[in-house]
Amino acid sequence: MIARFALVAILVTSSVPALAAEPVLLHAAGSLRNALTEVAGAFVAATGREVQAKFGASGTLKEEIAAGARAEVFASANMEHPLALAAANKSGPVVLFARNKLCALVRPGLDVSSATLLDRMLDPDVKLGTSTPRADPAGDYAWEVFRKADKLRPGSFALLAAKALQLVGSPTSPTAPAGRAYYGMLVAQGKADIMLTYFTNAREAEQQNPGQQIVVLPDELAVGADYGLTVLDGASRRAYQLVTFILSVEGQRILAKHGFTAPALP
Repeated sequence: MIARFALVAILVTSSVPALAAEPVLLHAAGSLRNALTEVAGAFVAATGREVQAKFGASGTLKEEIAAGARAEVFASANMEHPLALAAANKSGPVVLFARNKLCALVRPGLDVSSATLLDRMLDPDVKLGTSTPRADPAGDYAWEVFRKADKLRPGSFALLAAKALQLVGSPTSPTAPAGRAYYGMLVAQGKADIMLTYFTNAREAEQQNPGQQIVVLPDELAVGADYGLTVLDGASRRAYQLVTFILSVEGQRILAKHGFTAPALP
């Protein structure tokens, strides 16, 4: 925790350009859309400074930033992508600001429990949906689940990786209508019987689609997600103010309200 506050001090006191009227340019993981939209609204109300957000797969956003896309704050669903930008001298320090976890979103009528989840995922008649590895950390986390499954049942990784339907997270993936949980929509449309996704996504989907159920991964398959935040080189002082707000008690409480574990909460 001391290291966290030291890092916040670095972010706030770094030498940056003077305040300007332009909005803060935020690039953030799609799983953060609802939470950071609310955080941005609270930030605007508190400071009067606007935020222009772009949400998408963290890997795709990282590649866009590395290629020169204009961005000031990058909030990723993993630590790897912002750390890569920092290592390339494109951003400052990286701070862990939220945690999530993978779970299974299951269609109505399919009998699945934590104890039987691996059996169901391996069933050739069950459609297993994931996000896209490398482009989207949610896909990478799903493949981590498959590797853990292989330790329990040798050969599982190859079977699961081969049958997994990479339905979201690629640059060409369609987007959900405004206000609709995309993962829940895919399950409702029959595109997947079991969808491996973040708990925050599954919770929203369950609320919008009665009958869909959330199944917790058993301990031997459990995978957590650490979310990393960084400020890009050349960012304005208002970008550092936004980061400070995200890490504040108010910002962290909003993240927790949306189902994230907020590590900076007292």
